[in-house]
Amino acid sequence: MTAENVEPNTAYLSNEVQMVAFKLGREEYGIDILQVQEIKKMTDITRVPHTPDYIKGVMNLRGSVLPVIDLKTRLGLMDQEYTDDTRIIIVKVDEIAVGMIVDAVSEVLAISQEQIEAPQESVGGVSTDYLSGVGKMENRLLILLNLEAIIGMSQEIKAG
Repeated sequence: MTAENVEPNTAYLSNEVQMVAFKLGREEYGIDILQVQEIKKMTDITRVPHTPDYIKGVMNLRGSVLPVIDLKTRLGLMDQEYTDDTRIIIVKVDEIAVGMIVDAVSEVLAISQEQIEAPQESVGGVSTDYLSGVGKMENRLLILLNLEAIIGMSQEIKAG
């Protein structure tokens, strides 16, 4: 992406939201780019005893210990092996930084508010508690996640 492609103020003027799109299984999900700090390749994760199964452990990120959750396990989706495309998306919610393991990161895209619908029922097997909406684009759906619910409900991460 070159500097002339990025126009940070137009997103607010045109009522668009910048999203990071990623894959979990065959479904495509999105989270607000403002919550994303960075995207890393899969790295060593140290297991922590007595934590919920979706908390894979902790990782060292430039000297900080960061909890890492397996997003598929957290959302109750079918588990599969990690691949070369597996990534850890570092997000920050309510001053808590957390790594989320996803199958692959697809792209950064802009979606207008008019293209986002409230979730009616569970989508792709994910409870509506964890969804903030569904983005309808030309020939694809983007399931928008509510990170506050996914991470905020897991207060045990703060203690971990």
